[in-house]
Amino acid sequence: MAAASRIEAEDKWAVISKLPLEIDALSLLSEALNFDFSTKEMDEPFTDEEMAAISGLQAIRDRVVRASGNKNPTVRDFIHFSGRGRVHDAIVGGPKEICDQLEQWLVERACDGFVVSATHVPGAYEDFVRFVVPELQRRGLFRRDYAGKTLRENLGVPIPPLAAWGGMRAQGLRRRCASHRIMRVTRPGI
Repeated sequence: MAAASRIEAEDKWAVISKLPLEIDALSLLSEALNFDFSTKEMDEPFTDEEMAAISGLQAIRDRVVRASGNKNPTVRDFIHFSGRGRVHDAIVGGPKEICDQLEQWLVERACDGFVVSATHVPGAYEDFVRFVVPELQRRGLFRRDYAGKTLRENLGVPIPPLAAWGGMRAQGLRRRCASHRIMRVTRPGI
């Protein structure tokens, strides 16, 4: 949670952290676990059959079972122990506090980069770019410019020769995708 100052960020976080509702977590859980949580009461334990029928991200199911200590957790257990719909371990502060933490992790080799995730939309990414990126750039931790004009150039991926693009055409063949199968069609005159 980035803001112009630590106090402003803490004030924003106090509001933002109260926004997620149980229905948000249930929607995310239903999607991730491929199970309709609306069929259960909040404190009704899952049956063995329902637990076995969860066909989505079973790692979430298994984590809830381990964390709750219950082989048949309730919907409330899934909300609480999965953490779906909640931001975890957010760095809350002004540019200095956030950059201090990021720099420490980089210097101590705890990581080699970051994935910035929004605490709220709209606004979270804009705040990060406005407040944090300039301080990272001042510290030499974030580039100011890119050497190339394309992603390919900046990743150092060579551009294939033109002949590689028309390889199939040069052989007198064309690929066509139809109903998930690849067909080879000979084209006269090529």
